[in-house]
Parts: sequence; C-alpha cells; structure tokens
Amino acid sequence: MEERARTAAEAARAKSGDSEAIQRNYVTPGLSGQPITTVDSSKAFTPNLACQKTATLMEVLVQPASSGDLGMVQIARDTDLDGTVDSRINLPVPVSGICANGVISCQPGTWNQCNYFRWDVDSARNLKLTQVDMPALGGCYCINNSCGANLAWSNMPSVLGDLGGGMIGALTTADPRIGVAQAVIDGPAIRYVGAQSTACTSDPSLAQTGYRANPSALAGDAFVASSGNTIFQALAGSPVGMSTAQQMRHCTIERQVTVIKTGADDVISRTSGGYATIKDGTSLDFYLGSPNDNSLAGGSCRLFDFRMTLRVGDPDRIVEARLAQYYADDWAQVRIDGTLVASGPSPWTSTGFPPSGCEKKKTFYAYPNLDLKPWLTPGDHEIWLRVAVGEGGEGSAQVHVVVDDSCKTVEQLVDRCGAIAADPKCKVDSELVDGVQTFRNGISTGLRPLPQTRLLGTETCPVSLTRDFFQKDRTYRCEIDSNALPKPDTSRGTYIIDHSTETMLADRARQGDGSFAETTRPFSLPDRGSVPACEPICKTRAPRVNTAAAPAGVVGNLQNNPAAYDTFYHACGTDNVCPTGPGEEIVSACGCLDDFPEAVVMMQTVRLGGADLVCTGTVR
Repeated sequence: MEERARTAAEAARAKSGDSEAIQRNYVTPGLSGQPITTVDSSKAFTPNLACQKTATLMEVLVQPASSGDLGMVQIARDTDLDGTVDSRINLPVPVSGICANGVISCQPGTWNQCNYFRWDVDSARNLKLTQVDMPALGGCYCINNSCGANLAWSNMPSVLGDLGGGMIGALTTADPRIGVAQAVIDGPAIRYVGAQSTACTSDPSLAQTGYRANPSALAGDAFVASSGNTIFQALAGSPVGMSTAQQMRHCTIERQVTVIKTGADDVISRTSGGYATIKDGTSLDFYLGSPNDNSLAGGSCRLFDFRMTLRVGDPDRIVEARLAQYYADDWAQVRIDGTLVASGPSPWTSTGFPPSGCEKKKTFYAYPNLDLKPWLTPGDHEIWLRVAVGEGGEGSAQVHVVVDDSCKTVEQLVDRCGAIAADPKCKVDSELVDGVQTFRNGISTGLRPLPQTRLLGTETCPVSLTRDFFQKDRTYRCEIDSNALPKPDTSRGTYIIDHSTETMLADRARQGDGSFAETTRPFSLPDRGSVPACEPICKTRAPRVNTAAAPAGVVGNLQNNPAAYDTFYHACGTDNVCPTGPGEEIVSACGCLDDFPEAVVMMQTVRLGGADLVCTGTVR
C-alpha cells in the first residue's frame, strides 16, 4: 500500500508539480483541443474548452540594432482566430527599454530624450502604443548600449517574453474571451497559440468581467441569482441545506489619497514661436513680435506675422491669463486660434491691409488687460500678432499668466463592505480602525481611534492630512441557513477512546433491537518507517547587471557597482542533485536549508528603508 501511495504521489507530482507541468499537461492541450491523460496516463480524453482555436494568435519578431535598441519590432496577429494571420504592423519607434505593460523609446544607444508608451487596444481591437508618464509603467528595464553591450541578444528569451507578455496583457484585458495556450520562442521571434475560451460570444464585453472592477458586487449578485434559482432553493430546502452554517467574510474601507504637485510648465508652456518667456514665482510672461526700434522695414506698407504656440496642460490651475499689452509702429492685430481679440490704433478687422494709410509716424501702446482664460482650453493654442509697417517700425505683444502650483490632494473612500453590510444575515464580528480593535467577537470594545494625521506626498510637496480614520478592516459573520441539524451521536467514539489501549481495541455497537454489543480485539499500527526531515532544496545564484529603469533614470547608473546576483531555490530530485539553470552557480548544496533569518532581515530592511523615505520637520 505504501509503495502504491508513493508511486501515485510521484505520478501526480510529474503531472502538476509546478506551473510549467500544469501548463504542459493540462492548460495547453485543454485550450488547443489536444488529448489530456489521467494522472497514471492510463486513460485519455479530448476536452472542448475553446470556441475557436488558432496556431498563431500573435507572433512578435524583433531585430536588435547596433545601438542595442530593438530597431525593428514586427507584430503579426490572427485577429479573428480563424487560423490565418490577417494583421501585420511595425512599431513606429525603436525600443530602448521594456516594461511589464509598455516600452521605452529613447535616442538610440542612450537613455536621453526618452518617451514612455503603454500597450493599449483601439476600438478595432488592434494593438497600439499610448504615450504616458513613466509612473504609469511598471517593471521597466534598459536593453540598449547605455546599460551594457549586447543585452538584447544575450537575453533574447526573457526580452521576447516580457515584450510579448505586455502585448498579451493588453489584448486579454480588452477582450477577456482570449486565452493563451502556449508561447514558443524561436530565435528572435515568439509565437503565441491562442483560443477563444470564454462565453462563446462575438461580443467581447462580457457581463462577468464587471466583477473585476467591482468585486464587492459579486456577493450581492450571487445572492439575488440564488433567490430566483429553483435548483438552489431545492437544495436549500433539503435536510442538509436546512442546517445552521456560518461564513466569515473579510472586507476593507480604505481612504485613498493622491498628492498632486504641478509645475508651472505643466500648466502652460511656450512650445514654439515668440522670443521670450519670463518666470517670476507663479507668474509667466510670454512675448512675441519684433520689439527693437525700426527693426521692421515696411516700404510703403508691408504686413509682418508673428506666431507663438502655448500648450495648456491643466486649465483648472490657471488663476489668471490676460493680454497685458501690445504696441506697434504702425498698426497691430492680435488673434487667438484665428479669432481677432484686439487691434489698433484704430479698428482693423480684416486680414488684409489696414483701413487707412500704414504710416502713422509714431508708436501706439495698448493695455487691454483682456481675459484670455475662455480660449485656453487643454491643448495647443496659437497667439498671432500681425503688424502693418510703413517705412520702418516694430511691434510686440505680452501675454501674462498666473498659475496655481500648490500641492493638492485627490481623496476617495473605497468601500468594499457595502454589499456585505447590506445583507441582513451578516453581522460585524471584528473590526480594526487604523490598528485599534473596535469590535471583537461581535461585541463593541468601546475603543475608538483618535483622529489620525499623516504626512503624505514628497519632500518637495508635503501635505499633512488629518482624518477620523484611514482604513477599516472588518470581518463579518454571515448566517448561511437558519435551522440546525440534530447533534451527532458521539457515544460510540467516546466508548472506543475511553476503553481502548495501545494493543487492544474496544468497541460498543448498537444492535437492531436498540441494545449494545461490546467487543474487544487486539490491534497494532504498521511500522511507518523513516521519512526525510524535509524536502531537500538547493540555493544557487547567477550574475546580472542592474538594468532596471525608474523616472530618475537607469538604476544601475546611480549605483557604485551595478553588478549583482539573482538568487534561486530549486527542489532536488531523488538523485539529490541540484538542477542548476543557465549561468547559475551553487551556493548551498541539496539539503534542509533554513534561510528564514535572512528573509526576516531583508523584509525588515525594506520596511525600515520605506519608513526613512518620509521626512518630517521634527525629531522622532
């Protein structure tokens, strides 16, 4: 029996001992319509889990350039899963860095002039790149020559896996019907085998995916569905279903606060044209034209156009925007996005020459103090100064803007307990409010936390926020059914325990007429033999260079020595040999390793390091 159990355990481990085995033995054949065998491989069956299957859901081909960047990235897709590739696109930018959900494109071979792109899907379900700020990307690292030589070629499997994984993540998020059965790497290409495995519908907007954005609605919807389901009600009314059962449900109410610090250039900036921008605190003055005396030669009459583009990023932070002044020798017009807003010295509304002679023999000055905020919506806006000059002259215009660059907070209360609290069968069992126990075993403790003050933001943008609470952790005790089953009869088990010894088993069984029959018989437990003290594992390490990227740049460039090691743990087989991977060296041979103290030190270091990142004005 023991030998059969060991054989069964080995067979089960071979089939599903790790994620790769599960992928190989169950997920891939299940989605691709191939046979799946039982644990002992004695029987096989072919499941039908997918509505459509394709051998090439997506294929990504890359070509590293001499600069180390991926100079060419070609994406081929079977968009309708009919087995035929029907879409081929090339990325319009070189890839200098790879993130879990996007790419980074810089000046080839350097980490300068970088742009950040996130993988997205358009309305036609085609992959696209959306330009974002770097904090919107995660898990980024550098691959071009600024971080090391030949990184892409040397790490091609992981580069392809990370690059393709970001694309697959965007596709499956936009269309949850898609399932990836297998990924195959062949040189500089990675190919994904895929299937449509959800709902068998042509509409990618599935009602079931709504729970991803609002998981708390699942409990309430399940309760409503069960109330109108005859099968569920029949089971609930059965003898088993009428028992008393309780379920513990945990949820949180969290106050999420985001601190926003906006610079003046993030609010409004001059992107082209003009001849000067003067900043003074929160004030900006933009100038355009030709202000030097008689710098424009007009002859009898000549028109001169000066254009300046202002880019508005956050119009809500523009406190004041006005046309402060303009002047000209001899005539001037000021337009915003083609709309005339000022002219002089007399009304001049046409786009042609002034209504009277050009030469005025003097310079006129105007201070309209005109409010420009209605025109400054998000995006680019053109300020256009047209000057009409007779003989010699000049002209200039000034736009004065005051911005709000203060630190602001965006606050929201995320209540994940609403659906549970609305269930009349659920009662609060325990509650922690910012670490203070306010409920225990369904009874109020009478304790309440004092208002909490937290310092949020960064060193350049600190915000002190005081609130009654920041997080509540609750556990509800929910009654599933209201009636109780009869208590089980444990008298026979009690008799066996009380009257048996190590070598004799006593029993008392109830007879058909209600009487009891007492018996005794010898027994002994089989020898269990010896078992290993632990599952033998080994510890290895492989050298690597820190190419991770952050908003401040490549992390390795900020370190004295970017060389480091990746640490791996492997389970040893029956031969007690450490299965090292490529480039790995053994640190600790197979045995009962205990690295718990090292893990505690690492976690404590991260915790204390995170605490030190918050600076305060007082000594603590």
